[in-house]
Amino acid sequence: MAAVLLVAHAPLASSLQAVAGHVYPECSARLAAVDVAADAGVEDVLAQVRAALAARTESEVLILTDVFGATPCNAAMAAADGARARVVAGVNVPMLWRALCYADQPLDELVTRAVAGAAQGVMQVAAPRRQNQPAPPVRHDQDQRPDQQ
Repeated sequence: MAAVLLVAHAPLASSLQAVAGHVYPECSARLAAVDVAADAGVEDVLAQVRAALAARTESEVLILTDVFGATPCNAAMAAADGARARVVAGVNVPMLWRALCYADQPLDELVTRAVAGAAQGVMQVAAPRRQNQPAPPVRHDQDQRPDQQ
């Protein structure tokens, strides 16, 4: 079973860890977080990520970062070997939950499922109101008789 390591700007990593603990408390042992301070240098963060990876006893680790190209992601990419550890940027709650649900899958499959969870979790859930136009009248089914349709 793979471990999941969150590496993100503070306090996002620990906040995501707390959110995961609400839904999947049994997964807390295989989930770790590295919060990256605003003033942290890449070398300091790299040392923190390497230490977090070394502390994992699992054979595989999925590292989830917040923003591609930012310090947390750059340090994670430098620490990941591509075989035991993989990095996915753009972490969100659906991605994290999907990763935890499928942690028993091989690492390649876990990466695919995590990315799919992130993409499927992003959607527009309310249409914006048309600008400068009145809202359409609300129709009530009980106001219509079958012979008027």
